[in-house]
Amino acid sequence: MTARKPPRLLVIAGSDSGAGAGIQADIKTASAFGVYAMTAVTVVTAQDTTGVHAAHPVPASIVRGQIDCCLADIGADAIKVGVLGSAEIALTVAETLERSGRGIPLVLDPVLASSSGMPFLDAQGIDILCNRLIPLATLVTPNIPEAERLTGLRLSHGHGIQAAAQRLQALGAQAVLIKGGHGTAGMIEDLLAWNDGIETFAFPRIRSSHTHGTGCTLSTATACGLAQGLSLPVAVGRAREFVQHAIATAPGFGHGNGPLNHLHGR
Repeated sequence: MTARKPPRLLVIAGSDSGAGAGIQADIKTASAFGVYAMTAVTVVTAQDTTGVHAAHPVPASIVRGQIDCCLADIGADAIKVGVLGSAEIALTVAETLERSGRGIPLVLDPVLASSSGMPFLDAQGIDILCNRLIPLATLVTPNIPEAERLTGLRLSHGHGIQAAAQRLQALGAQAVLIKGGHGTAGMIEDLLAWNDGIETFAFPRIRSSHTHGTGCTLSTATACGLAQGLSLPVAVGRAREFVQHAIATAPGFGHGNGPLNHLHGR
């Protein structure tokens, strides 16, 4: 009997040598959900739990080739875009997905800088992100600082967050998930704005220094849900629970912001 083929996810993102974030975290997350992960590497980093120490963008032609090879041969049921690394790569990814990725659910995690402060995209790259990639997105998943940078709004309360989500939708995104982890309240609230309105996902804040890669993991887990045919709010809710458990069971590696336990369900 022929085994059932798993859903397919193409991840377009950077490589994290410490494996807490980036494509390494994406592959582990997809594997945890039984999804087949392919990758198009945009940036190679020298990175550990204490920060990003160096970053080297991959030539844009190679990024294009990776995407084209994956989509033309294996195909994809969802696409996740993370770190882009340069305006040239951002434009190449946008042009390639405009040509070959239409109709495939796309989760865009607009990573503008590392948590340690290294910028991953300049002003020109952000302009391409807003005008070429966000209009392709099924879901955009900024944290509060990223949402502020992309919209020009200051976000300190629910109304402001809703306004930022609506502004990102006005750029063409079908839905927006603004993540509340950068706040200080005891509960973390993520706001999802989509065609059916506004939905809030609230979870207790886990006081932990091992949260490296939460954004990558959440966006990839959501993309896995879309690849498996889940509705957007169900995919987001499941992904949020997955991240909570991954933080709670983190292995405690490293001397800084350590990685999650992506395989806690195994």
